[in-house]
Amino acid sequence: MKHIPNLLTGLRLALALFMFFALAAAAGDVPWFSDTLTLPLQQSLQRWAFGAFVVAAVTDFFDGWLARRMNATTIWGAILDPIADKVLVCGAVLGLLCEGANPAVVLPAALILFREFTVSALREVAAGKAVKLPVTVLAKWKTTLQLVALGAEILVVAWVAFHLPPNSTALNYVTVFAHSVLWLAALVTLITGAQYWEQARKALSEG
Repeated sequence: MKHIPNLLTGLRLALALFMFFALAAAAGDVPWFSDTLTLPLQQSLQRWAFGAFVVAAVTDFFDGWLARRMNATTIWGAILDPIADKVLVCGAVLGLLCEGANPAVVLPAALILFREFTVSALREVAAGKAVKLPVTVLAKWKTTLQLVALGAEILVVAWVAFHLPPNSTALNYVTVFAHSVLWLAALVTLITGAQYWEQARKALSEG
């Protein structure tokens, strides 16, 4: 039973990779799919991508909650969890860009990618100096905002694939919501990045 949290984390990683592949294939960016891509197959891939993202996002809550509840926290889980989170977020961003994301999505998505790679590199350097950068409460909210925003953006892309009416008022509301939360997520992402940078700077200068 104590392996369940790590299994959920591993599932999130696998689903993230599948979600990116499905979005890229639906956009015609996978060579062996591009020649045989039909509209029903494209829409099916988009639906599967959305479903995979939702399930993966849900596991982000439950793996940590179960690990604490079952007293099953492990070093391997602590390493794999942030990796799975970043692969999910980056995979969704890159998948949306493959789908020809709305210009309103490109800048905040790029800022999120830049921050994630920068903080990952910063953590690696800090770890080499025996400096720990604990996850902040705001950083946890950052992840939640990212997942909500990216999920909404994927839903916008897959809207017609779910046989929902295009150019509807509901689609307009979902699109505005998705773009607004994505920009908010990008802002919080940059703020937390600056916080980690300052933490690392102080710790390394004191060392």
